[in-house]
Amino acid sequence: MDGTNFREELERMHAASFGWALWCCDHRREEAEEVLQSTYLKVLDGAATFDGRSSLRTWLFGVIRRTAAERQRRQWIRRQLFDRWLVSESCALPVPAPGPEAMACESEIRRNLLRAVAGLSTRQRQVLHLVFYQELTIEEASRVMNISLGTARTHFDRGKRRLREILVEQEALHVQR
Repeated sequence: MDGTNFREELERMHAASFGWALWCCDHRREEAEEVLQSTYLKVLDGAATFDGRSSLRTWLFGVIRRTAAERQRRQWIRRQLFDRWLVSESCALPVPAPGPEAMACESEIRRNLLRAVAGLSTRQRQVLHLVFYQELTIEEASRVMNISLGTARTHFDRGKRRLREILVEQEALHVQR
């Protein structure tokens, strides 16, 4: 199949592909859009190539399914690691029962975290944001930031360490009050 026909077929299957991406993402529209975009990038960049052993539709749906699974796995791992890291390394606060007091506590924790993040260097903030909130790998973050992988890793490690120090300092000040 030549490039023109291939693109036309992809365009023709877009609605069905989006429907499949929605299903693979538990009907979360934004996530499905990102999965489908990532799939198209894999196809256009050559990371996923159609070899003709199945129908184009079957192959494309497989790429979508794998892309969605990779994304979900990365999200789950990052949530687990970030939650574990934040709780174990900062100020292991007990989880309060839901209610006004809990909401106030969460709001205070959020403000403290935002203040702590503001205390990081720009590159540290950027790499932590890309990894934890945009769910990129450190390697992907390095490309986004146009810095070497080693530099990105250094900023990531130093940023986490500094964030931990700031949060511990904040907790110590809070306990003194």
